[in-house]
Amino acid sequence: MSFYELMERASQDVGMTFNEDKYNKFIKYMRLVQEWNEKVNLTAILDDEEFVKKHFIDCIKIFKSNEIKSAKTIIDVGTGAGFPGLPIAIMDENKKITLLDSLNKRINFLNLVVRELGLTNVTTIHSRAEDGGKNRDLREKFDIATSRAVANMAVLSEFCMPYVKKGGYFVALKGPSIDEELENGSNAIKILGGELKEIIEISIEETDLKHNIVEVKKVKTCPKTYPRKAGTVNKKPLQ
Repeated sequence: MSFYELMERASQDVGMTFNEDKYNKFIKYMRLVQEWNEKVNLTAILDDEEFVKKHFIDCIKIFKSNEIKSAKTIIDVGTGAGFPGLPIAIMDENKKITLLDSLNKRINFLNLVVRELGLTNVTTIHSRAEDGGKNRDLREKFDIATSRAVANMAVLSEFCMPYVKKGGYFVALKGPSIDEELENGSNAIKILGGELKEIIEISIEETDLKHNIVEVKKVKTCPKTYPRKAGTVNKKPLQ
């Protein structure tokens, strides 16, 4: 099966349309990551087939979440090479996507991708997650905060929940072993104003991979003490 067919099938699986224009943007994006990876550490996955399956299709599957589908504003916290924010932006140009990362080199790379792909629905911000969460212009301003493979749920909730509007969602892309993370992170989610709503299992075409999309609803305003200052969140996760 060609990369186009794989991505088209993944898109159909989540009820999204796929076309030549989107495909070309994805391939151009992959080439830029591969080229820049020598200068900035963006990913350990560089083989074309692995890249398409483990990065692009994995990110496309986030549209299994109806909350992602209906959201207008999404912030991708600790976006790294742009996952899942840039694939979301490519798949649905009506969404306003904000990419936040603490490393300026990565932001420079993401700005280049946005220019090269002609994406008009993406904004980038150079900031640590903890600092951005205290920023009045960003705090509780988004329908959704999302993140992929950044930290465990206790830590990730403190990074992401402050950005979400009351009634909005924190949507995390996680691997197969989510139960233990949720057990250890359930109190943190509650403290930060969240409530676990759903875990959606996804499979990646032509692989045995099973991943999870975790939806946490923001039911209360996040206490002003969170997020704690940079460095503390990782060292002392909320219990």
